[in-house]
Amino acid sequence: MHDLPDTDFTQRFIFDERDVRGELVSLERSYAEVLAKHAYPQPVAQLLGELMAAASLLVGALKFDGLLILQARSQGPIPLLMIECSSDREIRGLARYDGAQIEAGASLADLMPDGQLALTIDPTRGQRYQGIVDLDGKDLSECFTNYFVMSQQVGTRFWLNADGRRARGLLLQQLPADRQKDDEERAESWQHVTALATTLTAEELLGLDNETVLHRLYHEEALRLFDIQSLHFHCSCSRERSANALVSLGLEDAQQLLLEHGGKVEIDCQFCNERYLFDGTDITQLFAGGGVDSPSDTRH
Repeated sequence: MHDLPDTDFTQRFIFDERDVRGELVSLERSYAEVLAKHAYPQPVAQLLGELMAAASLLVGALKFDGLLILQARSQGPIPLLMIECSSDREIRGLARYDGAQIEAGASLADLMPDGQLALTIDPTRGQRYQGIVDLDGKDLSECFTNYFVMSQQVGTRFWLNADGRRARGLLLQQLPADRQKDDEERAESWQHVTALATTLTAEELLGLDNETVLHRLYHEEALRLFDIQSLHFHCSCSRERSANALVSLGLEDAQQLLLEHGGKVEIDCQFCNERYLFDGTDITQLFAGGGVDSPSDTRH
C-alpha cells in the first residue's frame, strides 16, 4: 500500500544573504476534517481555514511544548472562531455563527465587528501566556501582523488564504542581526522581501506548490528550503474528559441533569461532534471513584 501524499505540512526557508526566515503552510486533509463536522457557510469556512493556517505557522515560530489556542470573538454574525494546535502539530477548530446574518463577500469587519483576537500558549510546564489584539485589520493576515507589531520587537508579516478546500499561509520574520549588521541595510532588506511577498495573489498561494511560490517571489535570492513538518487533525476529547466534566459538577448537579434528561446525560464535543452518553449506573460508578469504563455507548 502506498503512503498517502502529505497534504498538511509547514516548510521553513531561510535567505542565505539576509537576516530573514520564512515558513509556508499547506492544509487540506485537516481542513476538510474541521469543515466536515459542521455545515459552515463559505465566509466562515474561509476564516476558519485562515486561522488554522495562522496557528500552524505560529506553532513553528513560537517554539514551546504544549497547546496554542487562537480565539477570535465578536458580537457580530460570527461570535467565535477557535483553533487549537499542539506542539505535536495536532490541530482542531470550530466556529459559531448566525447563518441568517452572513452574506457572501462580507468583510472581516462585517462578520466580526469590534472583534478581538486572543492568542494563548498553555505550556506543558510553566506559566500560561495570553496576548490580545483588536480585530481591526482588513483581514486576518493584517490582524496577525498587527499583533506582532504590538507584542514583539521582531518584524513579522503574515499572508493567509483559504477557499474551503485548501488553507495556505506564508510567514516572514526578521532574524537577529548576523549577515546584515547595518540598521539601514536591515530595514531596506526587510522592506524588499515583504514588498515582493505582497505581490503574491490568493490564487497563486492557493494553487501553487511551495517551490513554485518561492521561485516566483524570490528567484533572484539565495534561499534554502528545509524538510516539511507534517500536521494532522486530532480531537483531544475522550470519554474520560467528559466524565471529569461531570464529576466537576458535583454529584447533586449530575443527578439533577440525569433527571432532566430522562436518565441519560449526553456530552457532545463541539470540535468533532463525538457524543458521550452517561446513564445512572455510570454516574454512580464515577462518583464512587470507579472510573469511566462501562458498557455505555459512544456514538457519532
